[in-house]
Amino acid sequence: MDEELMPIGQFARLGRLSIKQLRHYAELGLLAPAYVDEHTGYRYYRHEQAREALSIGLLRSLDVPLAVIAQVLSDRPGVLEQVHEWLEAELARRRSTLAALERVMTEGLPSTPVTVVTEPVRHVAVATATAADPSDVGRATSAAIARLRAASSAAAAELIGLFPLDLGEPVTVTVALVSEEPVAGAELDVLPGGRFASATHVGPYGQIGLTAHALLSWCAERRHPVHGPIREVYVSDPATTPPDRLITHLMIPLEEL
Repeated sequence: MDEELMPIGQFARLGRLSIKQLRHYAELGLLAPAYVDEHTGYRYYRHEQAREALSIGLLRSLDVPLAVIAQVLSDRPGVLEQVHEWLEAELARRRSTLAALERVMTEGLPSTPVTVVTEPVRHVAVATATAADPSDVGRATSAAIARLRAASSAAAAELIGLFPLDLGEPVTVTVALVSEEPVAGAELDVLPGGRFASATHVGPYGQIGLTAHALLSWCAERRHPVHGPIREVYVSDPATTPPDRLITHLMIPLEEL
């Protein structure tokens, strides 16, 4: 065995990593030992591997995923920019969650008034988008809305978001634009009418979940079986309305008892 090799414990101290971490990184093919004794299974490393170990520790402290670290170490361009974008999106999501929590702390659990309304059948043009997970729904919805607005000639078209009751991974988001006429790049469809439980949300889109909670609670207390999709009728234009004044009507179709 090469005399310049050092045992895993000594290398762990040099690279500022734990033995458990080194074993895990070896399993992932991220930082393999320079030599493994076939009889004892002991692992040995070289001094020049310390820079790589320290780099891994630095990147993990910056919340860079392990799967991405291997690409960074191989000098793949643009990788850290992607991580930066992901962290920015996560920070925005955290801020939205914090704002919703502060609202609950100030106003208590949501108790938005709920009414039963009768909705007519609507002819619509629909666009869909896929969200990677529930935290990505806002981006996907905005993308679908942008496509419909760009293709529609209507100055003030009515837009309705359609969301499944259970948000899995991924999430299919549908946005409907009320229109009797074809819209380029969108499919024509019909939204059924009927009786709906309805509640009005006033505030940022990121806090719509609070009003949805009140709406679902109302249905559960009255033993109304519910089925999706949940409708979000966008009354305000976010381009000209402050976030805290945005008005959105939430609707859940009701099944007769």
